[in-house]
Amino acid sequence: MTAKTIATVGVVLFALTTLSACGNTIRGVGRDAANTVDATQDAGRNVERAAN
Repeated sequence: MTAKTIATVGVVLFALTTLSACGNTIRGVGRDAANTVDATQDAGRNVERAAN
C-alpha cells in the first residue's frame, strides 16, 4: 500500500465516523423533543383534572 492509499482510507474512515456520530446526535435530539412534548401534554392533563 502506498501512503496515498493509506491516507485515503484514513480520511474515508474518519468521515464515516463523523457522519455516524451526527446521525446519533440528531436521533437523540428527536427523542428528547418527543419526550418534552409528552411531558407537556401530561402536565396539561394534570392541570385540567385539578381544575375540574
